[in-house]
Amino acid sequence: MTPPADPVVEEAPPPAQPTEVAEAPAPAGPMAEVRRRSAELFAEIADEDASEAARQASREALVELHLPLVEHCARRFRNRGEPFEDLVQVGTIGLIKSVDRFDTGRGVEFSTYATPTIIGEIKRYFRDKGWAVRVPRRLQELRMQITSATAELTQSLGRSPTASELAGRLGCSVEEVVEGLESANAYATLSLDASDSSEDGAATMLDSLGVEDAALEHVEVRESLKPLLDDLAPREKKILLLRFFKNMTQTQIAAEIGVSQMHVSRLLNRTLTQLRESLQDAD
Repeated sequence: MTPPADPVVEEAPPPAQPTEVAEAPAPAGPMAEVRRRSAELFAEIADEDASEAARQASREALVELHLPLVEHCARRFRNRGEPFEDLVQVGTIGLIKSVDRFDTGRGVEFSTYATPTIIGEIKRYFRDKGWAVRVPRRLQELRMQITSATAELTQSLGRSPTASELAGRLGCSVEEVVEGLESANAYATLSLDASDSSEDGAATMLDSLGVEDAALEHVEVRESLKPLLDDLAPREKKILLLRFFKNMTQTQIAAEIGVSQMHVSRLLNRTLTQLRESLQDAD
């Protein structure tokens, strides 16, 4: 019997050697172009042989080159009651400060260095100038601490914290917490001409404010005179009544009480002097 033939094992072909292909350099993106241009401009500013005008032109070119960064940072603070254009202007101030302070020897990207400065300038604007009514810096900072502590305590307590709980958390008095909470009302104001509804001709806040009563300042005088008038003799009291409440002349008063007009004049002057001196002594 013929033995079976050994199975034929086909060897796998050797793996193909990878073909070396020279990789083309990736095209430079906009950010790479900005970094390259920034490095050139900073080099021109640092060049001691360059004229002052050339360095100033390079500085202005740097600011203009990074204005999109300012707009990007300013967008974070939109819808907070301040015009976007104003925020860009404030952020540009931070950009200019960054250009003047940047040290190319640190090996840090300029955008990385400038972003915190720009954002800090915008936050400082909100803190110092974004208030409708000027509030001391101490209260502004306390208000921010209260806001942060309120959020933390609300989450841990499951309810809004009291003023005493906020005071304990911040390490200050309850009066200071109340003052900080009240200062929040100074951030935004409402015009007195603003109506309380969208209807045409609706009443405004100004319409609901009272006016100064012209007779209010005389209330104290009248109340002070009451006991003094009660102490007068009936005839002097009647003369004052006829003269100042019924607007009668001295001649008419004289005919009414049966004395001469000269005597009425003397009695009237004496009574008024007595009342005036009594009021002065009371003061």
